Amino acid sequence: MRYFNTSGPNIPNEHYTIERKKQLTEGISLVQKSRYFTIWAPRQTGKSTFFRQLAITLNKINYHPVFFSVEGFNDYSVADIFDSFCRELRQQQQIDWEIGSLKEFEQKISNCKDKKLVIIIDEIEGLNPKIFGQFLHTIRNLYHTRHNHCLKSVVLVGVSNILGIIQDNASPFNIADNLGVPYFTKDEVFELLHQHETESTQLFEEKVKEKIYQITAGQPGLVNGFAKVLVDRNPDKKIVDYDDYLIVEDWYLTEAIDKNFANILNQAKKVRTFVERLLFTDDEIPFDIDRESIKLLHTNGLIKKDTKGNVTFWVPFYKKRLYKAFYPYTNGEKSEIAADIYAPEFFDKKGKFKLNKLINNYKAYVKRRGFKPFLEKDENGNIIGIKESSLIYSFETFITASVEELSGKIYREADTGLGKSDMIININGYEFLIETKVYYSPKKFLQGKEQLAYYCKSLDLETGIYLVFIKSNKKFPDIIKEQTENIKNIKIITYLIEYDEDKW
Repeated sequence: MRYFNTSGPNIPNEHYTIERKKQLTEGISLVQKSRYFTIWAPRQTGKSTFFRQLAITLNKINYHPVFFSVEGFNDYSVADIFDSFCRELRQQQQIDWEIGSLKEFEQKISNCKDKKLVIIIDEIEGLNPKIFGQFLHTIRNLYHTRHNHCLKSVVLVGVSNILGIIQDNASPFNIADNLGVPYFTKDEVFELLHQHETESTQLFEEKVKEKIYQITAGQPGLVNGFAKVLVDRNPDKKIVDYDDYLIVEDWYLTEAIDKNFANILNQAKKVRTFVERLLFTDDEIPFDIDRESIKLLHTNGLIKKDTKGNVTFWVPFYKKRLYKAFYPYTNGEKSEIAADIYAPEFFDKKGKFKLNKLINNYKAYVKRRGFKPFLEKDENGNIIGIKESSLIYSFETFITASVEELSGKIYREADTGLGKSDMIININGYEFLIETKVYYSPKKFLQGKEQLAYYCKSLDLETGIYLVFIKSNKKFPDIIKEQTENIKNIKIITYLIEYDEDKW
């Protein structure tokens, strides 16, 4: 029986596999037009699996594709590189060439008339930079005479936007000829999971399928990862249910050592202030690939361009992990908060939870302790990141400590939006969604309520708590106030938490 693959390219006979039909059609069309093109996408998008599918299809229509990786070839000589190329050429196409230089390569190609060769080079960023320019020059010469020899197409595959590196007026790699490999669509995620259901008879609850798609945004590596862990942990269950999913999500967020996320975290730390603006504010930042911080995070799969042309998080799982990774765990505030939580005081005689008392306790805590404990500092005592993060982390710590003392449950929703912290709270059967935001403008304030009502409705929750941090020394329009409203048949309760920047 096949299984979910989490390491290396898929082998269809061994792994559950999605055939990227649309991209294959586009790729075949480019090759048939004798285009030289690029494939760029962040890691774990299935590039290697895709170009192998492309190679299989090309073989069926009388092309001679050969693919190989130059990862780690940063100090290889030209002879070393062509040694690898010729070895793969013999193995994949039974073409026995001996090539030791770029000149010999050009001569071999120019003299070959009876084949339709397609060269696919993976991890192109790994090529020795001293050779890269010479290689492109040779390819450029061959491109202009491609109808007179066998090299019909060259495909460069990478995780960086290599078009920015190789683009010039004479380059054969036109910016319009970049073939993207997108994340799985929702239908493709469901199709992949259905392959397991069909072959194993084990089923995934519908909500589990939805959640896998939501938290991974269809990123192939993560989709396979979540599915594999769910199956491996529940081998004898006929139906993998939502409780099983929550356990795996928690493991992924708190225990799993994910190499791709480790890389993203390292990159995010380089531009921490920018990332925290995305996490904790409502700033609308135009997506501009020429801005270094945006280019860095986009090429590593953390952010993308939304429908309005602004920056948004790409994969909710990475957003959640980043939120946790930047959290200041070492300030000791959790025990300080728990010491003041006496559970019976938070319930009336009928056992109903007193939400107002919880929020009033938080307001009192803020007045007493402020937000300084949540400003993370480096070894020299300098503040890391932005001040707004301390507001959100303050409430995060308070609510977590309180809910633990009240024997409740707390978990996050898989939301892709920016500038808010969403969590579902369940205390003694009373369940509600809390959205925590820093005040930005009247328009954003009102929009936030509408969005919260929408989230609650989608989650079948009747109550939403809208907790907004506002500056204490500033006047606001009359609409900025605490109140309880009915929005789209959802009870929305607004609380304002004042803070004084001068006393930060």
